[in-house]
Amino acid sequence: MSVSIDGFVSAADGGKDWVFKTGDEESAAWSVDQIRQAGLIIMGRKTFETLAPYWPAATGPFAAPMNEIPKAVFTQKGFKGIDSGLEQSPAVASWAGARVFDGDLAAGIKELKAEPGKPIVAIGGAGFMQSLIATGLVDEYHLAIHPVALGSGLPIFGSAQMPLYLKLDEVKVFPKGVIAKTYRA
Repeated sequence: MSVSIDGFVSAADGGKDWVFKTGDEESAAWSVDQIRQAGLIIMGRKTFETLAPYWPAATGPFAAPMNEIPKAVFTQKGFKGIDSGLEQSPAVASWAGARVFDGDLAAGIKELKAEPGKPIVAIGGAGFMQSLIATGLVDEYHLAIHPVALGSGLPIFGSAQMPLYLKLDEVKVFPKGVIAKTYRA
């Protein structure tokens, strides 16, 4: 997850252009590598509905892992799936075949964590991440801290009900000042 130095994952209007202005090829490669390690990508409904139409036709380093790795979507407001009018391809099928969890988030995460396989990687917006963090079931946090202060915006740790003590596991510094930090719970 990309985060500003003042702790926001997007500007108050939801904008994320600052990620592209402050990142570089090496920090992007690190982000792609984090996704490639996943056995499953999880996200909230809003993120899924935004990304599902985009990625099957996308190119670039993120496209392959985003289209090849299985996905699960979490929702509390129902889910229609993706537009069936899209031409069927392996990439579209990857999105269309996403598992849908519409019950308790913690129960869904526990179910997924009990399954064998590679790590689960969560992507998405602040609301989904806040809910996920509140479950207490996140084992690692991979944060790309960008050299920009937004002043206000959407935090992922803003609704934490208690202190969340983490252990710094790894730090990488990239040419334009992005600092990737991996924390373990």
